[in-house]
Amino acid sequence: MTLSSDALLNFCQAELDWQLETIEALVRIESPSTDKAAVDRCGLELERRLRHLDAGGRVHRIPTAEAGDIVYASYGPESAAAQVLVLGHFDTVWPIGTLARMPLERRDGRLHGPGTFDMKAGIGIAMLAVRALAALAPGLPLRVVMLWTTDEEIGSRAARALIESEARQSEAVFVLEPSLPGGVVKTSRKGVGEVTLEVQGLSAHAGIDPTKGVSAIHELAQLITQLAPLNDPARGSSVNVGVIEGGTRSNVIAERARAVVDLRVATMADAQRVEQFVRSLQPRDSRATLSISGGIDRPPLERSAGVVRLYEIARDVARGLGRELGEGSTGGGSDGNFTAAVGVPTLDGLGAVGDGAHALHEHVEIDALGWRSALLAGVIARLASS
Repeated sequence: MTLSSDALLNFCQAELDWQLETIEALVRIESPSTDKAAVDRCGLELERRLRHLDAGGRVHRIPTAEAGDIVYASYGPESAAAQVLVLGHFDTVWPIGTLARMPLERRDGRLHGPGTFDMKAGIGIAMLAVRALAALAPGLPLRVVMLWTTDEEIGSRAARALIESEARQSEAVFVLEPSLPGGVVKTSRKGVGEVTLEVQGLSAHAGIDPTKGVSAIHELAQLITQLAPLNDPARGSSVNVGVIEGGTRSNVIAERARAVVDLRVATMADAQRVEQFVRSLQPRDSRATLSISGGIDRPPLERSAGVVRLYEIARDVARGLGRELGEGSTGGGSDGNFTAAVGVPTLDGLGAVGDGAHALHEHVEIDALGWRSALLAGVIARLASS
């Protein structure tokens, strides 16, 4: 089904006040990932608003013990042969009390505040898109499922299985994470992982009996130097040792040492290559032992043919709205990494235009909110017609 670009854009722009009020209501309920009670308060408000979209939705929360409850909504006929998944999260990196030093405010054409850009404005964009479809394309032969999760900022351990399950039932996944600068969507993301190297050595007096000891710190240092060649910008792979801990006193041969390593890869082949290399590491001194934990936990979102097709549809819809839509890549991961890795075409970065994710200047561009909703609605309608 092809919708009139003018009708879509006019509808979404006319509802800007509703959209802003919705986003602001969610931002006012602070929702740090690690505070389940706070996240659930935000989830209750989101659930209430999703029930009142005038789109005939079926909305419920999915309880999780280790994170906030996930909010699930489905719009369109339950009997539809196909569905698309609209994906995002409402947990943030900001602790309770951030609003006091980083107030929610409209200023100079921007909406400022913690969680606006990453990514509560994305939720408001998706909600208005569903309203537009209900108003302008009520017979759409497609089910639109929304999944709003609560632990994306801390690894998505509670939500991953559900995300992958819903993705496998979907023709496409649209991720409402923030856009790249200028509204550019994301057609690839690096895979992300974390590995911990723990070395057990032998303690001894550094002056009296140094040869009786095995320094865990020295062993760890030589292991770290072996990781350096994995940094390969041309391939898109990087390794960063972000944390090192070990030892007790300068005159004691260190018995223990630990490093936490961030891994980034552009392809599944590189994910396997990097993990195999890391797990092949061995201490130089046979008296030391090495323990390795972790790995690539967000597989890369690769620019597959299916991803390119979604982007081309979105670019065409954007042109009908009077916009040029670029594509790009990012080194950060999202829940879209999981959906792409199970083989479902995934287009990311369809959320707000703005800046300052995880930063004090976080904000979204107010005048871009309407056309981003029209873009998502238009792409879903185009898929329904095919």
